[in-house]
Amino acid sequence: MKVLSNVPPLFLTALRRSSLHGMVIRVAVAHSLLCMIMSYIAAAGITEDRKNPLFRTTRGRSGELTGNSLLQSDVWRMIRRRALAAGIKTEIGCHTSRATGITAYLKNGGKLEIAQQMAAHESARTTGLYDRRNDEISLDEVERIGI
Repeated sequence: MKVLSNVPPLFLTALRRSSLHGMVIRVAVAHSLLCMIMSYIAAAGITEDRKNPLFRTTRGRSGELTGNSLLQSDVWRMIRRRALAAGIKTEIGCHTSRATGITAYLKNGGKLEIAQQMAAHESARTTGLYDRRNDEISLDEVERIGI
């Protein structure tokens, strides 16, 4: 994602990103997320730096942003550090967040076909792999085992 593609007019609530196949996809986002991204752009001082990556590396531990895009491995390490700091020992990553978002959307009455469009999946079957609604087994259900 480039900064330029994420500075929307006031009425726009979408981001543009590249897909695995190199296509540019417009993705609708919640107003609160758009506000967070706009705050990040302002705080990072990259409002005028519109052709460089939105999410960038830093010079060492200085906090100074470079013009280099974050690598997938950088993002994974950042998520792991924050998860461990929060006491989460399970290995999580970007797809964990994607599954959480899709599951929350479906739990709130969303349709699988719309989730498929939002995730830019070619098949609803692929989107279904991210649906974790059936993974939750309540303690009451486990107590029915009655050993």
